[in-house]
Amino acid sequence: MRSVPKLIRRFVGLLLLSFVLLIVVNIVIIAIIASGQMENARPWSTAEQIAAALSQTENGYILSDEGATELTAASAWAILIDNDTKTVVWHSDDLPDSVPMNYTLSDISSLTRGYIDGYPTFTSGTETGLVVLGYPKTSFWKHMWPSWDYWLIAHAPQIALVVLIVNVFVILLIYVIANAKVLRSVKPITNGIQALPSGEPVYIRETGLLSEVATHINSTSEVLQAQKRELKKRETARANWIAGVSHDIRTPLSMVMGYADQLQIAPDLSEEQRHKAGIILKQSERMRDLINDLNLVSKLEYNMQPISVKQENAVAVVRQVAVDFINTDIDGKYPIEWLTEETLSVCMVSADRDLLKRAVSNLIQNCINHNENGCTIYVSVAQEQNNCVICVEDNGIGASDEQIVKLNTAPHYMVCDTNTTEQRHGLGLLIVKQIAAAHNGTTAIEHSRFGGFAVKITLPSK
Repeated sequence: MRSVPKLIRRFVGLLLLSFVLLIVVNIVIIAIIASGQMENARPWSTAEQIAAALSQTENGYILSDEGATELTAASAWAILIDNDTKTVVWHSDDLPDSVPMNYTLSDISSLTRGYIDGYPTFTSGTETGLVVLGYPKTSFWKHMWPSWDYWLIAHAPQIALVVLIVNVFVILLIYVIANAKVLRSVKPITNGIQALPSGEPVYIRETGLLSEVATHINSTSEVLQAQKRELKKRETARANWIAGVSHDIRTPLSMVMGYADQLQIAPDLSEEQRHKAGIILKQSERMRDLINDLNLVSKLEYNMQPISVKQENAVAVVRQVAVDFINTDIDGKYPIEWLTEETLSVCMVSADRDLLKRAVSNLIQNCINHNENGCTIYVSVAQEQNNCVICVEDNGIGASDEQIVKLNTAPHYMVCDTNTTEQRHGLGLLIVKQIAAAHNGTTAIEHSRFGGFAVKITLPSK
């Protein structure tokens, strides 16, 4: 059962693809957010710049214009705490009133890693003191006690990978469990769909998530089974009718043929009467042959004809049929030429000898029937790869392209269920096609190389 594993692989593939896309999207989002924070992501370096821009003069400390511009751009204020007195000896103009002017060592330690009155602060040392930058209260969040276990930091990549793998496994497990019910419902559905073309009855329990689909498949199976029973009933009736009619016709036909034969040789009848009796006999024989063909077609159509398959030399079988026709052509009106290459003496096929002879005989007789003024018949056997090709063609009146297409594609009225008044072709070619099909072969009708009609039978060669 290939469908369910394929469906599972598709589900898992979509899930893994979702993981990859999710990771990529998260990375892109983080990159976009981080790029927006770049302008505010360097407060420590800004503190160092302010410390460098601050110079001491006789009148106190002065901040350079570049430092003032940088401070304004950062929306920050700044103070300078003296190393000795721990008091503020300089501050920017926008210093909040709540910022203390005196500090202890404990205060300095706290503001270095944290805040002054809720303002996040960042520091940079100078020769005479400590420069402190204060940013707006909502600009930065500072972790006051950033201490981590060394092992945790050293093995952070491995830990992150393990956490990722565990997360993927857990999500995959949840996904499989959640979809297991669906997969259990899918398997009988796919089995049922695959079984429908075989013609076997199909029933699927109408439960689960796909119960509606199961109901439709069961209904389809019931319809197909009903059609199958009806078709079998019709085929049986048609086969029985053909067999019964053929049997009923044989007895009166035998009587007609017997009396016609007697009248044909009766000395007390005129020549014209004997001629008419001969025509009756000939047409009766034709009717007998048609009945035999009709029975054979029916048996082949419904696989009722027993086939005795043996290894046969197609070259010998076809040559024998051609010789038999040559011996019966007393007037020489239908000469037969043997075109098989002299080097090919054996072409073995698995076939019923009588049926194979019947197929070739029908093809030769077909050439005779459609060329009343006579023609040359060409018979050949050829070995093509793993196939044996038997070809019968003539140089007679042939057929048009449209007729060739119809003969190759249109179904015969004997096996066509549609209403039609057109007899597409006689039983002879139908029997040939059926015999070829019964031997796993094919039949091709085409134009002859000699300007007439040609039929090729292709059989698997052994």
